[in-house]
Amino acid sequence: MLNLDALKVFLAIAEFGNFSEAGRRLHLSQPAVSQIIQGLERQLGMQLFVRQGRTAQLTDSGQVLVSMARELLTSAQRVEQTMLSLQGEVIGEMTVGCSTASGKYLLPGIIARFRREFPQVRINVLVTSRESVINKLLGGEAALGVSSKLIEHYDLEYQDFFKDDVILIAPADHPWAQYRKIYPDDLLDEPMILREDAAGTREVLMEGLLKHDISSDMLNVAMVLGNAEAIEMAVEEGLGIAFISRLAAARGLALGRIVEVSVEGMSLTRNIYLARNRRQSFTRAQEKFWEFVTNTKAEIQTAGQAEIGARK
Repeated sequence: MLNLDALKVFLAIAEFGNFSEAGRRLHLSQPAVSQIIQGLERQLGMQLFVRQGRTAQLTDSGQVLVSMARELLTSAQRVEQTMLSLQGEVIGEMTVGCSTASGKYLLPGIIARFRREFPQVRINVLVTSRESVINKLLGGEAALGVSSKLIEHYDLEYQDFFKDDVILIAPADHPWAQYRKIYPDDLLDEPMILREDAAGTREVLMEGLLKHDISSDMLNVAMVLGNAEAIEMAVEEGLGIAFISRLAAARGLALGRIVEVSVEGMSLTRNIYLARNRRQSFTRAQEKFWEFVTNTKAEIQTAGQAEIGARK
């Protein structure tokens, strides 16, 4: 019979592509990881990985095992949690996929509040791109997902989670710091720092600019960066202006390193959603987290705004 712990080690190597990193994540030594995989390969009678230097690549057989191993572990976890739930306990583990801003600024406080009510539920946060959040939901790698991207798919169920403003920031010593507001056309002359095409904040910005007949090729784009923190640092250094999430900008605003600039006729907001795959069977812990968000949406919004205020 297959050992579930061995399958966990196998999946960790498949995810990280490295025996050492898998061992570090699972608190196992590299020799122990190698021994476990060798035992699994002997039991199955096939090679699962090809070692190339410090990396480990899945063989064709290993690729086949990945999805089945995930299903086995999910089923085993569901059995354990169902039996415990019969005793009236809410206990278990779940993975929540999310984008960078949600994972860093929004989810920690919400998870802390949830765990005060359900302390025996462990939540693993998987930070990735918003497209990848949806893919991991559909692939069964995450039980729940937090994303600003709402994709119409018959397997997916959404509920509103949080409304996040997208604001214009400039260096603290920028002339605009003295203005009550600027106008959309003023944006054309300033070096602008943008997120990558797939980012939710960029999508919201482009939609807002088009309402003022401004397209992306009309902007003076100084650079494109992959996360809000890098953009904020570039703005602090005077490399340009940028539109980023208010959640991400709060600390820089609080420290006076950047300033928020109002733009006449532009009020940009992005909706952040909690999503789940309706084809999956939900554990009691997952249901409780979904219900927790459903019942505390107003409180979550207030708490998120309070967090922004605390960092101002």
